[in-house]
Amino acid sequence: MESKVLKIRHWVATVVVLVALAGGALLSQGYKNWTGHTVFGAPGAPIAITQNALPVSLGNFANGFSAVLKPALPAVVNISSSKVVKPGRNQQSPIFNDPMFRQFFGDQFGQGQVHPMREQSLGSGVIVTSDGTILTNNHVVEGATDIKVFLSDKREFQAKVIGTDPKTDIAVLKIDATRLPTLPLGDSNQLQVGDLIFAIGDPFGVGETATMGIVSATGRGGFGIENYENFIQTDAAINPGNSGGAMIDIHGNLVGINTAILSHGGNGGEGGNEGVGFAIPVSMAKPVMDQILTHGKVVRGYLGIHIQEVTPELARAFGLKQGGGVLVGDVAPNTPAANAGLKKGDVILQLNGETVDAPNQLQVQIAQFAPGTNVKLQIWRNGGTQDVSLKLAELDEHDDKQVSAEATGATLLEGIQVQDLTSDIAQQLSLPAGTRGVVVSSVDPSSPAAASGLSQGDVIQEVNHKSISSTSDYQQAMAGANKQPVLLLVNNRGVTRYVVVEPQQ
Repeated sequence: MESKVLKIRHWVATVVVLVALAGGALLSQGYKNWTGHTVFGAPGAPIAITQNALPVSLGNFANGFSAVLKPALPAVVNISSSKVVKPGRNQQSPIFNDPMFRQFFGDQFGQGQVHPMREQSLGSGVIVTSDGTILTNNHVVEGATDIKVFLSDKREFQAKVIGTDPKTDIAVLKIDATRLPTLPLGDSNQLQVGDLIFAIGDPFGVGETATMGIVSATGRGGFGIENYENFIQTDAAINPGNSGGAMIDIHGNLVGINTAILSHGGNGGEGGNEGVGFAIPVSMAKPVMDQILTHGKVVRGYLGIHIQEVTPELARAFGLKQGGGVLVGDVAPNTPAANAGLKKGDVILQLNGETVDAPNQLQVQIAQFAPGTNVKLQIWRNGGTQDVSLKLAELDEHDDKQVSAEATGATLLEGIQVQDLTSDIAQQLSLPAGTRGVVVSSVDPSSPAAASGLSQGDVIQEVNHKSISSTSDYQQAMAGANKQPVLLLVNNRGVTRYVVVEPQQ
């Protein structure tokens, strides 16, 4: 029986064509600009975007939903992009190395040579202003040397990139046109599970297509598709070429940008739509677009912590009497969090009075604040709640260590060996000077510890909140565990996280 692998897929239809390039003639200055996501021209003034349009009269839908879709379809466009890539040897067609092929054609195709290739992609986009501003996915146009936009009335336009934000997978394009049909922006924050929605795009390049479904979930994240994830999940069919297309509500308002699906695929199979699609909510896409249009880039707030999910085991270990919240696994020095007194082991329960339920939720919310914004946190510490106020700094988008860590799983200690952490080992593990603890020197691959994620090179710094400086400290602390769940503070390359260790059954 063929095994199936669960995969997240961005749905851009891609075709690769072999081309001959003489002296890199096609690699023009424009190509360099597109590849580097250079902003074209000086930052412009904010644009006015239609919002809160009068809802379509629901009336009697005996004849279907044409009243909703007919005015919306012309505002969704087809985007065709192309870029020149230089493939590796293993990406060449096998026919070039076939003995029979070489017998007839010899070496004229160049044995072992790597030929440039033109990669063409098809996606979708949404017109948001009548003078040609288009919202789409970054991965639809990333690295493109040429972008064409096709309207429903068969007109074709050359498009330029105003700016992109790969961390949310948003791109803003511009075409030279006027009096274009647009989609009004809705309020994706008001969406609820069960609400009727429509996905519009150009799947497979066959032309404008609409599919219908419901909102299956909101606030989905943790897939690793983008840095900031707050997806709307739907069962409406989303297929190749739908990326960048529109998700609209029953009133015809834009509530999301279609971006990916979850599919099964085995042995490199492409998979297909299985009723689990994702869209970027307009509540996230519009602020990103506004910043691109106004400043030419996206500037985000920064707290300075690494966070993780509060599992039931961690909740018990920290004495939490309620669910939700996010655990602070590490605090970066000289950051707003450190300056405000946040500590490892704090659990953030609220942000500005709103409940915090998951790491991706807090990460997205903080990133949407402008640097310099004052925020108020409610935290759980030492068996009680406290309020902490702080002013956000600016996130350095090039410093990956500033982005909050993903949640980590629990692990078991059976099957591992530890040793003292020497200065030489600490240096090899890229640990800050003065780091104390014991390093995991080996893990039995068949043990529960290996299955749950503890790995060679992890440094255990605390056992049940007790600092560990040597193997004797570690052994003494573990001896007192008495087959009860144990809370560890684990350091991996300078970033700490908490892990609950359950006794082996």
